[in-house]
Amino acid sequence: MTTENKNSASEQPLDDRAATRSVPPESDAFSQFMASNWAAPSHELPARAKVADFAAARRAKISSLFPGERLVLPAGPLKVRSNDCDYRFRPHSAFAHQTGMGLDHEPDAVLVFEPVEEGQGDHGSNHEVTLYFRPLAGRDSKMFYMDARYGEFWVGPRPTLASLSAEYGLRTADLSELEVAITKNAGNQALGGLRIRLVRDVDLNVDALVDTSRINTAVDLEESDKLDSELAVALSEARLIKDELEVENLRRSVDLTVEGFEEVIRALPAAVAHRRGERVVETAFFSKARTEGNELGYDTIAACGNNATILHWIRNNGTVDEGKLLLLDAGVEDDTLYTADVTRTFPVNGKFSEVQARAYNIVLAAADAAFEVAVPGRKFREVHEAAMKVLAKGLEDWGLLPVSAEVALSAEGGQHRRWMPHGTSHHLGLDVHDCAQAKKELYIDAVIEPGMVFTIEPGLYFKEEDLAIPAELRGIGIRIEDDVLITESGNENLSAALPRTVEGLEAWMAELSA
Repeated sequence: MTTENKNSASEQPLDDRAATRSVPPESDAFSQFMASNWAAPSHELPARAKVADFAAARRAKISSLFPGERLVLPAGPLKVRSNDCDYRFRPHSAFAHQTGMGLDHEPDAVLVFEPVEEGQGDHGSNHEVTLYFRPLAGRDSKMFYMDARYGEFWVGPRPTLASLSAEYGLRTADLSELEVAITKNAGNQALGGLRIRLVRDVDLNVDALVDTSRINTAVDLEESDKLDSELAVALSEARLIKDELEVENLRRSVDLTVEGFEEVIRALPAAVAHRRGERVVETAFFSKARTEGNELGYDTIAACGNNATILHWIRNNGTVDEGKLLLLDAGVEDDTLYTADVTRTFPVNGKFSEVQARAYNIVLAAADAAFEVAVPGRKFREVHEAAMKVLAKGLEDWGLLPVSAEVALSAEGGQHRRWMPHGTSHHLGLDVHDCAQAKKELYIDAVIEPGMVFTIEPGLYFKEEDLAIPAELRGIGIRIEDDVLITESGNENLSAALPRTVEGLEAWMAELSA
């Protein structure tokens, strides 16, 4: 290599290296040609989305908790999958909940709650809320055809500031105005500055902007971390009770998930024939999630035989074998980003063996007991406790426990948890494990209220290497998981369309396989 070439290579910025594989012409003639002869973009504004009013009510609730403070909620940036290829974008759930925006059209956007006089803000709240967003680049700009990450020529059209405002009922502003919006008048409250609270670890650039402002204005960073955490908790707790539209979204996600399970049953012959049959199962479900919804709500667990005893088995590279049980834990995330979370365990050949059916019926009885206490006025923790009582008694009756069920259920025991180590329920919504940052007294110790949506999912997991159980049980993993809406009078099983009993599952499989 000549000295000239060495210098040329070393002087090329690292973030420009991708340009070595695709370099468009830079002539004025090309730029003028690219900017000409395009159909005029439509200026027709979209109708106001149904979610707009619901999202406004959600924002007003958050606003009431933090009067006089600036709140910053980033959507998050695009994330690199490999080299210069990004993952499909999904906004942070707090941002999605507070805006009502789903899909993939707002990378780098930031929602800012600007404090005003109490009661003088949007919808009588304490804040005026603005969405800062990168607007569509005009076709007369080089970004249109040169920017492979944001240019319309490469990634398709983006909504305009006006269209987003019309559709979601939000005031909008160019992302270039964000820095001033976040930092103006910010500082130590004792010195007359305005306090900022930030949803952290979503967008590192926004984190750096806020942190720099705090450092420059003598704000205590340790105290600020605590304040930021309080905002994250409040945003999580705001999702504990679902509004009418959220329930509608979850119903749709569950219905699509049921259809996905049906596709899996139809694909079982192909799965049995394939060396990685679990991948065939996974793919059959994924097809439904992508064609009818937005995505998977989480990585599918398609686990046959002993793999079903691995709680978070997502490799899905095993065989699907006649005579074994298949555990499928999967959920469709629909276009609103709400996800279902359902599990069924069924025999690959369509018929439970006697041992499989006995183990399955213990889990089913535990689930039924949990449903009995999943009603308004009971404690959330009682759902788990009810399931554990039934599981412990079933294990005792089978002679598997080294102690009585009563001892196992005591604080000094716990032996039954060898075969059921996880919790029985978690909240469900925008995240598969929704509201996870809520305070203990509002989650595990909370009184169950109408509008809550959570799972009921007891299981039993007998590993092949477990010498504490008879050989006939080893390699059997069973979980039954349903999505449950708490109503004024009790509960509704949103996933009831999927059979839950041994007889019901066998008949369902026979019908779909006919």
